Amino acid sequence: MTRMPEAERKFTEHRGLLHAVAYRVLGSVTEAEDVVQDTWLRWSRVDVAAVADAEGYLVRVATRLAIDRLRSARVRRESYVGPWLPEPMLTLPDVAEDVVLSDSVSTAMLLVLEVLSPTERAVFVLSEAFGYNHAEIAHFVGRNHAAVRQIAHRARKAVEERRHRYDADPATRQQATERFLAACLGGDLEALLEVLAPDVTMVSDGGGLTGAPRKAVHGHEYVARAIVILSRRMPGDSHAQVLQVNGGPGIVVRSGRTPVLAITLHLLDGAITTVHVVSNPEKLAGVAA
Repeated sequence: MTRMPEAERKFTEHRGLLHAVAYRVLGSVTEAEDVVQDTWLRWSRVDVAAVADAEGYLVRVATRLAIDRLRSARVRRESYVGPWLPEPMLTLPDVAEDVVLSDSVSTAMLLVLEVLSPTERAVFVLSEAFGYNHAEIAHFVGRNHAAVRQIAHRARKAVEERRHRYDADPATRQQATERFLAACLGGDLEALLEVLAPDVTMVSDGGGLTGAPRKAVHGHEYVARAIVILSRRMPGDSHAQVLQVNGGPGIVVRSGRTPVLAITLHLLDGAITTVHVVSNPEKLAGVAA
């Protein structure tokens, strides 16, 4: 009985970190929450007084659980209907102010991380987003120091080859998002064309459960028309807000208190080049009020 308060205190202290690591490894809010819960179950069975480094122990457990879950999740995704996007998640404004943290949680980066193996992804996340050194990461993932150094180099190279450079200035992104939302609400095709880059791409994830396009839409005219149609299909009681989503301004549409849509935008030279839309109701828990 005397162990539990101390165990709970130490776990609560690191809970946010565990969720942040698991989310970046998995790209899923619900799976990350499951990892955190499973980590707690394991932590509650150990002699906390005998653990010299609580953070190291908890991150090691959460990382290995996340790697295992990612392996099985990728098998399930082979039968996913339509494009797959990471689960959107509300983030605090201070995340947007930290370039490294905001980039590591953006939907664009989470999609790039999909090219990595589960272990490569974990090593990259722990190193680049959270600053753990190779010796610490080797302990977390159960590899030797030399192997982790090679994995980190390989993962970093793969990410750099595939990542797109987007505008990072918060004010620019906020203004573009607000203009985009105003055009959507007004059904203003011309205003949408003004904020979209000519070669813009829209990727929609409905999981086969909504009317989302099952292929990416390319070109500003086609994307603008698709967005206008989407706006007209929203429930009559729906309302949209610009909120901090995945490290930057995004749009969340709710019907009553239930989220029905989450949109994240990626800009280059002030114009929107990529639109990510998630309408799969099973993937919107992270943007619930």
